[in-house]
Amino acid sequence: MGAATYRVKRSRYRAIEALYQFLLGLVLLLIAATVVVPIMYVVAVSFTSPEAYRSDMLILWPRKWSTLSYQYILSGSAFYRALRASLFITLVGTPLALAVSSSFGYVLSKPGLPGRRLMLAMVLFTLLFSPGLIPNYLLVRSLGLINSWWALILPSATNAWTLLVLKSFFQTLPKELEDAARIDGCNDIQIFYRVVLPLSKAPLAAFALFFAVGYWNIYFSAIMYLTDAAKWPLQVMLQQVVLASNAFRFADSQAAAQLQLAQAIPEETIKMATVVLITAPILVVYPFLQKYFAKGVLLGSIKE
Repeated sequence: MGAATYRVKRSRYRAIEALYQFLLGLVLLLIAATVVVPIMYVVAVSFTSPEAYRSDMLILWPRKWSTLSYQYILSGSAFYRALRASLFITLVGTPLALAVSSSFGYVLSKPGLPGRRLMLAMVLFTLLFSPGLIPNYLLVRSLGLINSWWALILPSATNAWTLLVLKSFFQTLPKELEDAARIDGCNDIQIFYRVVLPLSKAPLAAFALFFAVGYWNIYFSAIMYLTDAAKWPLQVMLQQVVLASNAFRFADSQAAAQLQLAQAIPEETIKMATVVLITAPILVVYPFLQKYFAKGVLLGSIKE
């Protein structure tokens, strides 16, 4: 009787476990669908021909492929101006942010450095208290950075969380390596560049992607500090295209106007094509650096 009861209980347990796994998989599938389906819709609409879009508004796979929306966007100068702005902000801001964050974090990791406690207290203060919108704007204006791309780069060059993570990581590095380099005749700057940075590839790669995504997606600061529409980055252009009542004005060349008149491109397909063009670079770069995320951010998080 005992063995039979055990087999019944075991079969019930397996049935409950199978039901649980099925429900869990179903929930995860629904969550994934909420992410994948909108992306499929955006991409599909951007590659759908005008005739197919007018006949079927709900599209998850183009019935008739077309690149007219992309031709229209790329035929004007507005997209290239915004692309140039985003590339400059990202390609200049990311190395600058890494240089500032890594050097400052290395300084904070040295216990015997004079003034270290004061600098660390100032970093922690910025982590707890934010100056607000108006003081930031007044500071940028007093520095003469209004309507300059540097107004978007310099204020975002580092942050308290990045400094604390890098500080903790640098403290985990063996001190014997620095002592050996110093015996070989290296000064502090040479030790930092020749010993510390080569051992910090994982966290630096993770934060490089963090900073690059932040600079590429910068929006609110551009709205606030850039008064010249010719200097707007891609995210501001995207906002204008998506919310504008007439997206055709952002492709301002004569060829684009002729293309729009000849093909009568739906405005919605132009908006979706703009979204794809702006988000594609980050989607392409992200998978190559994703492996550094967990390793780079968690390194040094155990030891203070």
